[in-house]
Amino acid sequence: MRWVSALSQRPSLEAAVKEVVEIAQDALRASPDLGLVFISSAFSSEYSRLMPLLQEHLKLPTLIGCGAGGVIGMNSDYQAEEIEGEPALSLTLAHLPGVEIHPFHLSADDLPDLDSSPDRWVELIGVKPEDQPQFILLVDPYFGQINDFLQGLDYAYPGSVKVGGLASTGAMGGGTGVFSGSKRHSEEIVGMALYGNIVIETIVAQGCRPIGHPYRVTQAERNIVLEVETPSEDSPLETTSAVSVRLSPLEALQDLVQQLSEEDRQLAQHSLFVGVVRDEFKQKLEPGDFLIRNLIGVDPRAGAIAIGDRVRPGQRIQFHLRDARTSAEDLELLIECYQRQASSFPQGVTNAGSLMFSCLGRGEGLYGEANFDSRLFRRYFNIPLSGFFCNGEIGPVGNATFLHGYTSVFGIFRQKNY
Repeated sequence: MRWVSALSQRPSLEAAVKEVVEIAQDALRASPDLGLVFISSAFSSEYSRLMPLLQEHLKLPTLIGCGAGGVIGMNSDYQAEEIEGEPALSLTLAHLPGVEIHPFHLSADDLPDLDSSPDRWVELIGVKPEDQPQFILLVDPYFGQINDFLQGLDYAYPGSVKVGGLASTGAMGGGTGVFSGSKRHSEEIVGMALYGNIVIETIVAQGCRPIGHPYRVTQAERNIVLEVETPSEDSPLETTSAVSVRLSPLEALQDLVQQLSEEDRQLAQHSLFVGVVRDEFKQKLEPGDFLIRNLIGVDPRAGAIAIGDRVRPGQRIQFHLRDARTSAEDLELLIECYQRQASSFPQGVTNAGSLMFSCLGRGEGLYGEANFDSRLFRRYFNIPLSGFFCNGEIGPVGNATFLHGYTSVFGIFRQKNY
């Protein structure tokens, strides 16, 4: 397996296409089986020309891509670079022996009902679940049913990894676009299913740290939390003791804020989130065990809170804070955890390449410096990296796939361990 990434900042689309194709083909030194292209929204008026131009210079069986407010790729010094708000083009090529590649593009009208059988979803995608496909998904932000699609894909392919993101635009605006073959698609998903001698592993860095302790939800309606249960000092929440105290989530939040440092109190005014525990049976919770969701609103009269996802009685939640330092520490912790797992690979099993899907709310605007997440990743893994800044990031937490915000999702590609 061979994997390369090339990046161009030429202001002319023709020149940028020619540059990335020449660099990538020279570096690959093999016939490419797939390509991924990420193009800056500074070129949005020329999106319709992108795929025909690429096909003039590059013979490739499968090529997908999207437009973005920022793109990520490897520069001429073999350093990962995140180009935000400026013209840029990133091209990834991969030589994948023993791997089958099945591209697809879908509109919302193509989706089965959520009460349909898994077979309907399998027919839609065109790949058998027993092939254990892995998915790369690029989504137009005007595709209206992304959560339904991810739920259906998990239903039909429960053991498969799905990574990707929603196309985006920069601060100057411009149109969005997702591409496959020779065409630009509107309000659609483009993707590919990969199966055979390939594995995609993930790092999903949501950039938050927990504050206080977990609460168990005792009353909830859809995305409204009405009542929570807090542990007593003598009775941990996990033991389901009768000595626990029930209160409104607003009361729980007010009590928690009083215990915070002045710095965290200030942070809580604009960067407070709710983490929903995905594994109901896990007792010792770690950062990757939470699905981070926005705190949408508070009802002072009822003491209720609204969060950006459905929640049900019995689930555990915990308040979280986000800032640049927390995001950096969270990502490094998850990378180190993955690196420890990778060290147990048998000799000869190595990672070949990686994709990064990062929120527009991260990058230089969050960290105050460019290339932070990509360079941190590359400090640990000397493999090609490419990707883009998203309107929403797709990646797994626990055994399910979600659309995230403020997150960096990394997909790491390697051959199977036979």
